Amino acid sequence: MTVRNLFLLPGDGIGPEAMGEVRKIIAYMNTAKNAGFVTDEGLVGGSAYDAHGASISEADMAKAMAADAVLFGAVGGPKWDAVPYDVRPEAGLLRLRKDMQLFANLRPAICYPALSAASSLKPELVEGLDILIVRELTGGVYFGEPKEIIDLGNGQKRGIDTQVYDTYEIERIAGVAFELARTRGNRVCSMEKRNVMKSGVLWNQVVTETHKAKYSDVQLEHMLADAGGMQLVRQPKQFDVIVTDNLFGDMLSDVAAMLTGSLGMLPSASLGAPDAKTGKRKALYEPVHGSAPDIAGRGIANPIAMIASFAMCMRYSFNMVEEADALEKAIANVLDSGIRTSDIMSEGSRAVGTSEMGDAILAAFKTLSA
Repeated sequence: MTVRNLFLLPGDGIGPEAMGEVRKIIAYMNTAKNAGFVTDEGLVGGSAYDAHGASISEADMAKAMAADAVLFGAVGGPKWDAVPYDVRPEAGLLRLRKDMQLFANLRPAICYPALSAASSLKPELVEGLDILIVRELTGGVYFGEPKEIIDLGNGQKRGIDTQVYDTYEIERIAGVAFELARTRGNRVCSMEKRNVMKSGVLWNQVVTETHKAKYSDVQLEHMLADAGGMQLVRQPKQFDVIVTDNLFGDMLSDVAAMLTGSLGMLPSASLGAPDAKTGKRKALYEPVHGSAPDIAGRGIANPIAMIASFAMCMRYSFNMVEEADALEKAIANVLDSGIRTSDIMSEGSRAVGTSEMGDAILAAFKTLSA
């Protein structure tokens, strides 16, 4: 039997509640389908700080590095607003990305037909929307040095963050975007700010050269990132694959999230480079929605993004394509049936909580997997 080692990091806020719904699916697959998932669980974010005084312990970091894939919930909340910067909850996620060398973040923005009315845009603009944002994840302004606050005296301070990209970082993320585009609509839009940023000039040059050298069969368009944000809310279905840097990818993917009706709907995958010997990638999968501390513990969180992140995990880390397709179809079928959590509720639908939504998706998945 194939053994699939999966390390779970539920984290803070609604993370543990959403992760609980994935555990149900894993248990079913192991029992009914002999899937061979072996799970372990650790702490990250505020929960890790409370237990260890760090945003992730060395022991849990080692487990993440050794696993076939990591499934991550969410981190942060007001409780930890005053902790030192280097051990803040978000530092745990940043360390996982950096140490695992997860340079490619994939964020799909898909608008299910049943939810087209839940978007803040007109239904005809978003119905059938299927965008994939490919975000560079380990470079740019989030990691560049120097990064500091300097006391200038006389009550003045200066905050410094540095945007840095090397050629190889841009080449490899562009390659991921072009490869994925070949499996979709064969179109890539690269977004940067070459009009005001030298890193944007380099980004544009390297993406263009990479396209010319290896991917000339793919349609390539360049767009300034601010114009891209405007176009995402003006005519989002014009895009297929968007590739961009760490900072702009963070912002643009959240814009794209709201096109779908709710942040609670969107999964993501963060992938490393294939191992030269085994071909396997280190990978971390997480919902986009964050910890939502205002609703944590109330049993009303939307678990769909967490479940869809597990579907991405099956697809990209375990090559369980049919199972991933079935789970994504199960989500669509449940939404078509009119079942909704509060964040995507609409007139005529039936409101359910976290557990009931998870149970409905599992039941639909069982039917499709029979």
